Parts: sequence; structure tokens; C-alpha cells
Amino acid sequence: MGIDLVEEAREHFAETVRLRRHFHMHPELSFKEVETPKFIAEYLKDIGIEVETGVGGNGVVGRLNIDRNKPTVALRADFDALPIQDEKKVPYKSQVDGVMHACGHDAHTAVLLTVAKILTKHKDELKGNVVFIFQHAEEVDPGGAIQMINDGCLENVDAIFGMHVSSHMEVGEMGYKYGVATGMPDDFTITLIGEGGHAAKPHKTIDPVAAGIVLCHDLQYNITRKISPMDNAVLSITIFNAGTQHNVIPDRVMIGGTLRTFSYETQKRLIKELNRSLRGVQTSHGVRFELDYMKGYPPVINDDEMVDLVRGVMDNVSTVTRTNKLEKDLGGEDFAYYLEKVPGAFFYTGTKNTALNTDYAHHTSHFDIDEHGMKNGVAVMLGAALDYLNKEHE
Repeated sequence: MGIDLVEEAREHFAETVRLRRHFHMHPELSFKEVETPKFIAEYLKDIGIEVETGVGGNGVVGRLNIDRNKPTVALRADFDALPIQDEKKVPYKSQVDGVMHACGHDAHTAVLLTVAKILTKHKDELKGNVVFIFQHAEEVDPGGAIQMINDGCLENVDAIFGMHVSSHMEVGEMGYKYGVATGMPDDFTITLIGEGGHAAKPHKTIDPVAAGIVLCHDLQYNITRKISPMDNAVLSITIFNAGTQHNVIPDRVMIGGTLRTFSYETQKRLIKELNRSLRGVQTSHGVRFELDYMKGYPPVINDDEMVDLVRGVMDNVSTVTRTNKLEKDLGGEDFAYYLEKVPGAFFYTGTKNTALNTDYAHHTSHFDIDEHGMKNGVAVMLGAALDYLNKEHE
């Protein structure tokens, strides 16, 4: 194959930056994306790619069809933003109050549009077809992936690759994971209902605050004593809302949090223990309870052969200074749904540069990237598609 991955990424870098900054300045929240998919669709049409809009809601699919009898590889990027105020002092900061790209989805989209442009330029050299999946609503359950799949975005697709930028790795570094890569991020809301009253006479109340404190302790006990220490799970209580007056015991408490696991067996066990704990405080404290349990995305499970392919590309991209075998983590990612249907791999591109203040964590108000990291994203995404099609053609 006569395509120089590094040179193509370098040649199109200014365009990648322009695209990323456009999206960064004009973020849109999950399931409310309107202008972003319009922009993506017009860009794809302008470079000669067949476009489907409104896929699964707000998704956009581009198809570079070479020969329907040949293999097809899909490449995916997400494009929704977060309800966070952008506090950076940069010329491309968000122009939408209270909304910003704080997780790098602007970069993902810019990278994939760049890859689409390069592959279109070299379409006569391709050994198969390429599907470009631009997905809405990754950040909010139920997520855009399952909706786009149900609407046919994976039709005739044989493999898929996705990428995420990382502020934890320096520019030049890239990461990969074998097997289970992410967890299942479930959310729960519990309401404990008692009988309120005067704080001077707690014996005449059914105190939901006291019950809630016991419940929170019991839920943490479940993690440390009800599952094997060899399993991985975390339960975090992030919301505890009760009364508003110093001298009033409220009649209800609302507790919210997240339960994250890697396996369905552990998830099932901990949900069972959660319900048992609720029945326990109901019996011991006399409160009633309501539970709203919302299961999140399944785990991302990478295909080992596809990870090997991506690693091979990374090793052959001269601007990749280091490759890292990363540990699985309990974050969620709805790329998992694609991998339930076709083999693929999800990999990571370093964008950290302390000198440029791009070492802030994802989902924070100062999050930013060193845009030079996108060059490796373009090169490896491009190389993964080409290597897969070449391998299947052999």
C-alpha cells in the first residue's frame, strides 16, 4: 500500500485542527445535537462520500463503497458534549454557555473526518469498503450507539475500530487493552420514606436520615465483604439529600450513586445485595423505600486479533514514541454495543502536554488537548482500516 500514514496525517494536520476547533467552539449536548451532524454530513458530501443522516436519531453514517463483495471496516467517532462551563482562556473556547467538549469528542470527530478525506483521496487503492460512523449521545444512557445499530449502521460491516484521546498519556504515547477494557456503569436512586417531626422528639418520628446513614455503610460493606476481592467493583454514593431545617427531621431522604462492575455475575450479585440492604433498613428502621436502578452500558470487550492489528500499526507509525498496555478501568463507553455485534478494538491516543496545560482530567472545566496528538490518532485509525482491508484481501 502506497499510503504514508505519517505524511498524510502531517499534510492534513491544519485541517484536523480547524475541524476540532470548530466543534470545540460549537458544542451540543447529548440527544440535542443539531448543527454538529449537519456540519459532518455536509463535509462528507463535499468530499464525495455517500451520507445517511438521522441514523438512530442524530447520528450520521458515511459509506465509501468500493465493492460490496469485498470486506467492510467501520470507524467510529462520537460528537456530543457535556453540561460543563468552559473556563479555559483560549481563542477556541466554547461559545455556548454551560456546554463544552470536556471529553475530547470534538477531537474524535475531527480525526475521523480527516481519515475519511484521506481514504477518499486514495479510494482507488482500497481493498474493501469503509463505513464512517459519527455517533451522537455517547455521554448519556441509553447512548447513541445502540440506536444507530438498530437503525442499520453496522449493515455488512465485518470489523470496527474506535479511538479516545487521553489526558493521562503524553503526546506521542498510545494505549491499547486486550479483552475487557471498560466496566458497566450503573446508576441508582433510592428514596427512603419515613415520618418527619421535631428534632427534639426523634422518638416520635421514623427517621429516614438515620436509616440512610446505616444504608450507606451497608452498601460499602457489600463491596468489601459480599464479593471476592479478586473481582473488581466500586460503589460510590454521590448524592445524599435530606431536610432543609436544623430542627426538623425530614420525612424522606434521597440517595444516589453509581455501581460499576466488569462482569454480569458480579453486577447481578451486587444488585441482589443492594435490595437485601434496602429490605434490612426497612425492617430495622421502619422506613419504606423506592429504588430506581438504571443499568448502564455493557463492558467494552476488545477482540485480541484486532488489538494485535492496532498494535502493529502503532509500532510502524514513527511519531508514536511509546505504546502502553493499559489496565481495564471502570469507566463506561457505549462502543461496547458495536463490539457485541462485530469484532474490533478501542484504542487510546495521548494528548497530555503539561507546558500547554492539557493535563487536566476529562470532564473538567479546563480540559483541553495538545492537538498534535491528533496526528497519531489519524495515522493509526487510517492504518487500522487499511491493514484490516489488506489482511482480509489476502
